[in-house]
Amino acid sequence: MSGKISNLLISKSIESPMQNVNQVVLEVGKGIFGDRYYNQEGTFSNKGEIEPDRDVTLIEIENINALNEEHNLSFTPEDFRRNIAVTNCDLNSLVGKEFQIGEVVLKGIRLCEPCKYIAEKLDEKKTLTQMVHKAGLRAQIIKGGSIDLNCQIEVL
Repeated sequence: MSGKISNLLISKSIESPMQNVNQVVLEVGKGIFGDRYYNQEGTFSNKGEIEPDRDVTLIEIENINALNEEHNLSFTPEDFRRNIAVTNCDLNSLVGKEFQIGEVVLKGIRLCEPCKYIAEKLDEKKTLTQMVHKAGLRAQIIKGGSIDLNCQIEVL
């Protein structure tokens, strides 16, 4: 599997929309520089306690497209509030595995299931059932560094 990065996304706060950027810097134990979780200001942040599954989130473009096609919707990667959107990569298979994106090494911690917060933000209850086991991956940063849109995903 050699996945490709489609979008890199950050949001400065809970209320801020996700912004597409060309490059991000990931820091061990902190997350993505400039993102709300980096400063423990995300919806699911535990103040004072950094959880490794909050470092970075990924989602497959193919799953978003399937949801859109089946229900005649037009969701974008920004709508799901994940940090990295990928193509040609089975994220579910990366749970418990280390993988590399550019110089960064991540470890898949657990699936990022759809939640009530996302369903309400998208105003679509269909996302809760349609996107179960398809809403992404929560990953821990093992080795920090920068990644850009030209990076590939390689399983280690």
